[in-house]
Amino acid sequence: MNKTTILVVEDDIAVRNLITTTLETRDYRYIKAANGQSALLETSSHKPDIILLDLGLPDIDGIEVIKRIRTWSEVPIIVISARSEDTDKIDALDSGADDYLTKPFSVDELLARLRVTQRRLASMKSSDAEDSEFTNGELRIDYAAGSVFMNDEEIHLTPNEYKLLCLLAKNNGKVLTHTFITNNIWGSSFESDVASLRVFMATLRKKLDKSSKLEQQYIQTHVGVGYRMNKL
Repeated sequence: MNKTTILVVEDDIAVRNLITTTLETRDYRYIKAANGQSALLETSSHKPDIILLDLGLPDIDGIEVIKRIRTWSEVPIIVISARSEDTDKIDALDSGADDYLTKPFSVDELLARLRVTQRRLASMKSSDAEDSEFTNGELRIDYAAGSVFMNDEEIHLTPNEYKLLCLLAKNNGKVLTHTFITNNIWGSSFESDVASLRVFMATLRKKLDKSSKLEQQYIQTHVGVGYRMNKL
């Protein structure tokens, strides 16, 4: 039995059955919730490892569910929604979602995203065990605590913003291509992943620059190529 427990939040019975059957055939443990209130209750009581979340829930909009969960948990949240507009994806990612799949979705892609998320969870646990820090100018990353500071003031980042910052920090001074970054963060490099990357990078840069007293930016954009953390 797979030790990873997944909370499936979906009010459409047919879609919910498709997802849970897929998980069952891969020996995942799963919990089901048909609305937002149940999702919040199951998350707090069972503490799942990953959440698969529909946005169009009958009681609470999925965006609000993400925001509430993010006030007390950093559990990875993968949105699975029929909403395909860029604004919907941006709202979900800005609210704290880690990934976004549009219905109808490929079962193989969903499983691939789950495997990537599992690897990230394992990597984060390994990082938590490390007693090390990264410093660059006013920026300090405490890997053991999973915290980021600018001038000794903590900066609150979303899970994906933190992962992006750590990836840039570990390759300080190197230009990382869009493909390299998206493959490391999402495990793929679809056009939608690059669009998500731009959203996360814009919010991350804004938070760093707002807290910095230096004129030089920490993250440099190489148009059409990728991003680099500048050595300060």
